[in-house]
Amino acid sequence: MIYTVNPAQPLVQCIVVNGSRIQDMGFLEDVYRRWDASIDAIQAGQVRALSKPRLEARLIKAGSIVVPGMSDSHVHSLEYGASRLIPLEKAQTPEEAVAAVRAFILSDEDIRQNPDKFVQGWGWDHTKWPESQFPFAAHLDSDPIVRAHRVALQGKDGHALWVNSRVLNESAPLPEHIDGGLIIRDDSGAPTGVFMDNAQQMVPVPPPTQRDLEKQFKLVVQDALSHGLTSVHDAGFDPISLEFFKILAEQNKLPIRIYGMTYFDENADYWGDRVAPIVGAADGRFTARSVKFFGDGALRTGGAALFEPYTDSPETSGFMRIDPDVLKTAITRFMKDGWQTNIHAIGDRANSIVLDVFESALEGINVTALRPRLEHAQIIRHSDMTRLAKLGVIASVQPTHATDDMYFAEQRLGPERVKLLYAFRDIIKHGARITLGSDAPVETLDPLHSFFAAVSRVAPDGTSPHGPEGWFPEQRLSREEALKGITLDPAYASFTEGDLGSFEVGKRADYAILSQDIMSVPVLDILKTRVLATAMDGRIVYGGI
Repeated sequence: MIYTVNPAQPLVQCIVVNGSRIQDMGFLEDVYRRWDASIDAIQAGQVRALSKPRLEARLIKAGSIVVPGMSDSHVHSLEYGASRLIPLEKAQTPEEAVAAVRAFILSDEDIRQNPDKFVQGWGWDHTKWPESQFPFAAHLDSDPIVRAHRVALQGKDGHALWVNSRVLNESAPLPEHIDGGLIIRDDSGAPTGVFMDNAQQMVPVPPPTQRDLEKQFKLVVQDALSHGLTSVHDAGFDPISLEFFKILAEQNKLPIRIYGMTYFDENADYWGDRVAPIVGAADGRFTARSVKFFGDGALRTGGAALFEPYTDSPETSGFMRIDPDVLKTAITRFMKDGWQTNIHAIGDRANSIVLDVFESALEGINVTALRPRLEHAQIIRHSDMTRLAKLGVIASVQPTHATDDMYFAEQRLGPERVKLLYAFRDIIKHGARITLGSDAPVETLDPLHSFFAAVSRVAPDGTSPHGPEGWFPEQRLSREEALKGITLDPAYASFTEGDLGSFEVGKRADYAILSQDIMSVPVLDILKTRVLATAMDGRIVYGGI
């Protein structure tokens, strides 16, 4: 069976691919009949040199299905590649994380022989460690091999950086206060080795080399295609990564579709009227027409901007990483110059402030032409959900964040406020549009995990704080909504719904073949699904039929 994600023709038996495009689709007998009839008509018109075409039928295995090429609306692609090098996400204690860093150093001869080289990793999660305490530079210093190198390790959510004493000393002197950031300090006021949000800029981490980028991207492509992903939205190009992808696009060396968001730097000159958006370069494989802003921090690290203090940390209500007036001025200018604007907003206060900005900036502007996005949109008051829908702003959400955060969320937010966290069904009920992603490497890159989390609201083992029916089960999506959320919705959010996201005549032939029917198998069996093949532009790029 083929799921088209096309409401006019939701299920078909076959699609006809000619080159890179879909030329026909429907039930097998009907398709054969149409093609036979068209040739007969040509022959009747005296063009007798033509013979009937031979449609080569490729049959998929019994029980398997075909879906449009899947898409992830929010990833950090090169960071994901970097995270695959040191498996910090598996560490259950700071000591296990240090051991993983030591093993990496010993496995890489170039780094082992050169202690001046920076060792960078991604993925440690203090919320899963004893007492959920942040680590210290002293943990890294406890191993002589790790201590001898420059080490900087990004936390799971990308909002905290853990360094050893060597890097800490090289970062000195450090300011007492940083707008939109925080340096964690001990009781004596000394930095402990963790830098949050904007404070991470204080750490002199060198830019990646070309070799680093190539190694990281190779891992991204390998994993993406094996998961049935043909498109990803990269939620943060800096000048180096943007140039890296531009060169790959110019050389036609992009194995997957990249839709990029360029980071906004409030300390740099405005560039929206000087730089032309890149749209559909490399035969539709590279686009960079969006600007990414950071509104606030993250819930996991206590930086998400809330209206009321954190339940478990009443001394703070989080913080904005950018002044709202600066945000308003920048958003308005970028919109007038035709750029899509995508803003990271997690806390209810941050989301409300961002919607205020959008409401002002969108006045008199065709929202469909710009399609602004709230990236994460985690805690939203119902009144702001109404505004979200009225303004036409897209909520780019991550279902696996919900099933990962559900174990500490109520402790952090309290029993009432937590009901507004990851309230996907409520957002849809208010009439707003959503699109699904992973935020990889924060969560797994596998879109079937996003699908599973969206429809189940349970962990992969079937558990949740609210039992087997799911964490706030009333917020679950239907399977049809979830499939649309990883196919057609990301296409709309990236202006490519005319070419991608569903099976329709004339669209690109991007598809994935799955080992079982995710639309009908028992919920807890969804994650047993394997990707048998992935195709882009009609060509198999992973697996086979």
